[in-house]
Amino acid sequence: MPKLRNLGKILDPEIRAKNIREFNLQLRGIYWDITRPSVPDPVFIVGCSRSGTTVTYETFASSSELISLGYEIPEFWNGLWGPHHNNWASEAATESDARPEHRNAALRYFYQRLGVGRVLDKTCINVMRLPYLYRLFPNATFIYIHRDGRDNISSMINGWRHDGHFGLSQFLGPSPERVAIGDGEFSEWSFFLPPRWRDYNNASLEEVCAYQWITANSLALEAKKMIPSEQWIQLRYEEIFDHPVEMFERAFQRLGITFNDSVRERCATLNSRPTSIVSGTPKQRKWESQNPEAIRSIQDKITPLMLELGYDPND
Repeated sequence: MPKLRNLGKILDPEIRAKNIREFNLQLRGIYWDITRPSVPDPVFIVGCSRSGTTVTYETFASSSELISLGYEIPEFWNGLWGPHHNNWASEAATESDARPEHRNAALRYFYQRLGVGRVLDKTCINVMRLPYLYRLFPNATFIYIHRDGRDNISSMINGWRHDGHFGLSQFLGPSPERVAIGDGEFSEWSFFLPPRWRDYNNASLEEVCAYQWITANSLALEAKKMIPSEQWIQLRYEEIFDHPVEMFERAFQRLGITFNDSVRERCATLNSRPTSIVSGTPKQRKWESQNPEAIRSIQDKITPLMLELGYDPND
């Protein structure tokens, strides 16, 4: 009888398809190990969670000159270096954490799933890993997008409350420390685990989200100093409302890929497209109607960085 049950599994279409996919991945991996085909360094889209990284990623991914997975891969990047390697310090990574074998593992991973081409990756934790990625991929291009801290943090607050959708236990497993954020409303972190996260395990939700926003953008701006300007493209989320076509056309040109009519039409309607599972279509100043008191309570903390990023905190 056990053999008959195994036969049923073999004949099951879904199981067979899964086995075939795994077999093909293994074959591609072996081919990579033997031949090491030449592939360009990736393009990384980075930014704080809820800052417009998804709409930016989807816009660039619409180009036939880039190849992409269509989803984030925090498990993969953390598998190379992350909380399980650094005693749960954070999901950040520094230049000194980079190893040659990490580069090979990443290129092999992408080749197995996508083949040869210029890879576009968007994984939110990578905003805290830019020196690490630059060390691994010295010819990579980094597209950094930022957003007004008030709207960004308000959106993160909504995301934390979105039925645990962005909770980290699904990727990292249970936290080694007790988490009681927001008077115990949250028992795990969401979005990403920043350095010094333990100091905020009993903080209010707005304080945690403000700290995440400050950390993500501060680390990006610090990394900008070490990355050549020709490999750094900086975008402003608010341009999606004001000049989306012009913003992306410039970015496509800097990346050296074609900005065709199809992409142009897509960009022209970005501010009417649903881009969020949390709060729908893009809109400026959402914080005023969604989390006004929470944002005002942390505005003094985020003002210096808002000014550095070119935002008027009194606007």
